[in-house]
Amino acid sequence: MNSSEKPRLRRSEVPGYLLEKHGIPIALATLNKMATTGGGPAMRYAGRIPLYDLDDLDRWAIDRLSQPVTSTSGRAA
Repeated sequence: MNSSEKPRLRRSEVPGYLLEKHGIPIALATLNKMATTGGGPAMRYAGRIPLYDLDDLDRWAIDRLSQPVTSTSGRAA
C-alpha cells in the first residue's frame, strides 16, 4: 500500500474511529441497521465484507454535526 493511501475500516472499527476523531458515539448495532435501511456512511465491498473509506466517514460525521451555537436557543430544530 502506498504510504499516502488511507486504509479502509471494517464496520466493527467504525464506531471507535468516529468517537475518537469526531466525538460522535454510535453503536455497532446502529451502524449495522443503517447499512440496511440507509442513512449511514458510504461503504464499499470487498467480496461480502463492507469497508469504509476514512474520507467518507469524515464527510458523514461532519454532515451530522450542527453549526456552532452560543446557546441552546440557537440550536436548529
